Amino acid sequence: MKHTHTIKFSKLHGLGNDFIVIDAIHQQLPDCALDTVAQALCDRHFGIGADGLILIENSSHSDLKMRIINSDGSEPQMCGNGIRCIAKFAYENKLITKEVFSVETLAGVIVPAVIINDGVVTAIEVDMGPPFLKNAEIPIVGNSTDTTLNSPVTINGEEFHITTVSMGNPHAVIFMDHPEDIDIEIVGPLFERHALFPERTNTEFVRIETRSEATMRVWERGAGETLACGTGACAVLVAGVLNGLLDRKATIHLPGGSLLIEWLSTSQHVMMTGPATLVFEGEIEI
Repeated sequence: MKHTHTIKFSKLHGLGNDFIVIDAIHQQLPDCALDTVAQALCDRHFGIGADGLILIENSSHSDLKMRIINSDGSEPQMCGNGIRCIAKFAYENKLITKEVFSVETLAGVIVPAVIINDGVVTAIEVDMGPPFLKNAEIPIVGNSTDTTLNSPVTINGEEFHITTVSMGNPHAVIFMDHPEDIDIEIVGPLFERHALFPERTNTEFVRIETRSEATMRVWERGAGETLACGTGACAVLVAGVLNGLLDRKATIHLPGGSLLIEWLSTSQHVMMTGPATLVFEGEIEI
């Protein structure tokens, strides 16, 4: 006989990058493999449908802990759109009462600040911490203390120039004139699983509009092409600054909307500001 377990969930998105958010502090999850649960719940035909599953848990040293499982069952270190979604969820569901709080992630402690209008969280500014630029920190194969800046890589017979940045998770940023023309379903997986990246990579295809504006597409490790990637937008700004293409504060346009990113020259931390939206709430049997 199969045992079912009913779980309350909320579906939120950050610029169309959507997540199933579960309060794992006040309800007990069934004792089964989380990768399997995430794949089932994230299925857009047979489940709720999402790019990832986020669990909010107690932390031993921060206000909250975030665990995220991608739709393919893999567990990334960090997710910029996801952190905004849990900030909104946690504040509006009174898991925290502070407007600035700390969240434990596999990429370290991240600090979001909720921006409130009439008791509703309308935007979230997140201190994403400093970027990591050395090859060993990404990680990317090569001299461990070097950085990879505008380096040629041949994929599917075509030469691309990559700049690698880690925002707690790996990114390969490519500046090009026409990212809309890239066959991302072919090229994205080839970058993601390229031998250069022992932990796979997220890949951003970016057009510079002005010194304070860029447009990007993203292939996310473990999720495919998504409408937005918060850590990816941060990586794009950092790579743009390093290549002399962007100022330290710029608006990054993604298919699902725009994020304001600033790389502070004082602390070297990257600040991300953008929305999070509640889609619906419900219960599901696992």
